Amino acid sequence: MAMLNRTTIVAAWVFAAIYGMCRECPARASGPTQHDPKVLTGVDMSAWRDDTGDWTVYDDVSVSADDEKLLIGKPGAGTMLNGPKGRTVNLVSKAEFGDVQAHIEFMIPRGSNSGVYFMGRYEVQIYDSFGVEKDQYPGIECGGIYERWDDNRRPQGYEGYSPRVNASKPAGQWQSFDVIFRAPRFDAAGRKLTNARMEKVVHNGAVVHEDLELTGPTRAGMFADEKPTGPLMLQGDHGPVAYRNIRIAPAGPLPFFTFDNGMQDAKHPTIASQVRMVAELGYDGISGHAGGGLGELVAEMDKHGLRAHSVYIGVNIDEGQAPYGPEMGNTIEVLKGRNSILWVFMQSGRLKPSDPSGDTRAAAILNELAGKAAAHHLRIALYPHQGFWMETVEDTIRVATQVNRPNVGVTFNLCHFLRTDDEKNMENVLKAAMPRLFLVSINGADSGGRDWTTLIQTLDRGTFDMAGFLKMLYGLGYSGPVGLQCYGIGGDARDNLSRSIEAWRRLNADSR
Repeated sequence: MAMLNRTTIVAAWVFAAIYGMCRECPARASGPTQHDPKVLTGVDMSAWRDDTGDWTVYDDVSVSADDEKLLIGKPGAGTMLNGPKGRTVNLVSKAEFGDVQAHIEFMIPRGSNSGVYFMGRYEVQIYDSFGVEKDQYPGIECGGIYERWDDNRRPQGYEGYSPRVNASKPAGQWQSFDVIFRAPRFDAAGRKLTNARMEKVVHNGAVVHEDLELTGPTRAGMFADEKPTGPLMLQGDHGPVAYRNIRIAPAGPLPFFTFDNGMQDAKHPTIASQVRMVAELGYDGISGHAGGGLGELVAEMDKHGLRAHSVYIGVNIDEGQAPYGPEMGNTIEVLKGRNSILWVFMQSGRLKPSDPSGDTRAAAILNELAGKAAAHHLRIALYPHQGFWMETVEDTIRVATQVNRPNVGVTFNLCHFLRTDDEKNMENVLKAAMPRLFLVSINGADSGGRDWTTLIQTLDRGTFDMAGFLKMLYGLGYSGPVGLQCYGIGGDARDNLSRSIEAWRRLNADSR
């Protein structure tokens, strides 16, 4: 686990949302959403279920002068401490939540341990990790996503996720989490459609997780099952811990990023000016291309708190040819540790589009590439492209199914779907893709069009029913990032991106 060696400017987005600027996320299959931000700390324990054990409200806390492993309270209100010995019941909120943004401040003394369980099931770990380079197992570190547990597995603990960086402060100091969490989605019969997701976890101002799926409850959660909503739980039986300033707000729309081809024009000649514009307009991130400028692009995104969602890169499946060049290794090196996506398109000079005789070769290449990606905490999303060997969403599903690795998924790209398929088939294709759907890209388009100039427009233009599409997408359970395709639009980049993100905001507001 790497030590934090630079300040990452990322916390403003969540503070703005929690302190009065957040919007409710669109209606989805997951069930009801909360409407008002909730403050769970105050003058008493009224926000929590009746059994609060030894938890007591104070004005502030500090490390005991007599014992560095204990906390003591100062009389007053606003801070909760789990008793004089730090061993009492877990706190469980009366309110239940689905998708949320959460701001949580905490303090532990030396050697202590606690955790924040979203929906009472999915833990962000609190631990005395200051100065620790590598701890006992993934997920035990402060800011980690704690592991799942199965007595019948070897090892029994699995799917624990260490933070990207160690952002821990020394014991006895106040620390913070800012989290955007997405609940799992279910259909009307209660069948799970998509997993819970840590969209973003920020620890003391540093991003430690992004777009991380959780296949089920972590160890020591309240419940073994999964539901559309659940309470917030604070662990109180693992050692002294204090909490203050716990605020829960609606999560807002899904992350919306732009392709890098939408930010380039004569007025923005440098990568730095392009990234600054994208950040100013309120996009969550950028999808780049493999190549020499990728490192600079990612470094600029880091400066502005933007996510490197994906990088577009090609693979050749023809026998006797190298499947990819050195740019693949360079891309993996730039993105390592970020849980970013290699957006892989697949070509052949010998086979026609969608020819299944190329599946075996494609699957073999992807299996090797998936291993390299997983070793660097990266994923692969297969990209359907009209005219390429992997041309349709069905092609990506077929090949990803053969590869059958958890870090290999698929993409729904609207413009390429409209070029190769019938809109009437869209819902069936999305349903088939959903279990492996990592990314979706959209843009304004004309229904029934086949020319690229009508199939790729700014999001506020075109006759295609984008509101209906988003309603369908959300109803099917999608909760991941959405990208803006901008290829070939031309004109003023700032104007195009501004109109598109305003359209995105209107569309999501109208979809409640």
